[in-house]
Amino acid sequence: MALKFPDLSQLYAHGFDTVIDVRSPAEYAEDHLQDAINLPVLNNEERARVGTIYVQESPFLARKLGAALVFRNAANHIEQHLSQHEGSWRPLVYCWRGGQRSGSFTWMLQQIGWRADVVEGGYRTYRRLVNAYLYDDPLPHRLIALDGYTGTAKTDLLALLQRRGVQVLDLEALANHRGSLLGERPGGQPAQKAFESALSSALCAIDPARPVVVEAESSKIGSLILPPSLWTALCAAPRVQITAPIEARTAYLVRAYDDILSDSDRLRDRLSPLRFHRGHEVVDGWMCLIDAGEKHALTQALMEQHYDPAYTKSRQSRSVEVLANLDIASLDDGGLSAAASQIESLLDQL
Repeated sequence: MALKFPDLSQLYAHGFDTVIDVRSPAEYAEDHLQDAINLPVLNNEERARVGTIYVQESPFLARKLGAALVFRNAANHIEQHLSQHEGSWRPLVYCWRGGQRSGSFTWMLQQIGWRADVVEGGYRTYRRLVNAYLYDDPLPHRLIALDGYTGTAKTDLLALLQRRGVQVLDLEALANHRGSLLGERPGGQPAQKAFESALSSALCAIDPARPVVVEAESSKIGSLILPPSLWTALCAAPRVQITAPIEARTAYLVRAYDDILSDSDRLRDRLSPLRFHRGHEVVDGWMCLIDAGEKHALTQALMEQHYDPAYTKSRQSRSVEVLANLDIASLDDGGLSAAASQIESLLDQL
């Protein structure tokens, strides 16, 4: 009998040894349960072929071909990818809707003697649970947001706090983006659904009885949208305000963004659309600095003429509770370590 999971936390706490996604590679690439492996019983081309026959010729012929392909591919997976498992192995299997693909594969695994089960409703059930968690229900977590101008090393502070045992949620890591106009990272961003899967998995692993430190973000990180439940919690989260001298911020950003600052063509492409917001004279000045290779001067100009005004305007549009103001004179290891200690002390009092 297929297993029912009433909420996302119980699904993530399934207790099985391995989660197997038997959907096609294209379906898996768009989104899947965190830590699931992909053992497709129909590849992309086979799935399209069976679907075409179902619509254009006959459901019977499609099912007959599909069964042959499913069992052939399943046999190959058992021989090539699963042969190392002992008899006590417990896999949890799912497909698109908990139907023929996952049912057939699970039946084969059970006949061998493995204690396999299938997710009732498959991936569609999983997505409903994710949507309920991130779109419908309020988050049970107490968020504390690190806020401050661009270049105040908030991301580095998060990493340092996490190494010290503080609960953190690194949204930019999950989105694979540094959260700014020039924030692209190698590999590009995940699909929205995949981002939400990673996000919900991270949240479910966090103890709601303890505070969670997160970086204050806008409603989008790159092209990805923060789901409503998280955005609502983030907007309401009390702030730890981080400040630092512009010279220290400039030096930090030159180090952190050296990849894009060294790519003149990419810089021009990203900054040119800002002519509408900042004016031709300002953007022309940036272009001259790019041509001259003046990374430091360009970075400081971008903060003074674009990032800082945008941040100030955003802060003025909403009222937030500020728990503490931390001024970091130098954004080196010593300065960040001292700031992390102050944040830890603050959290202990909450």
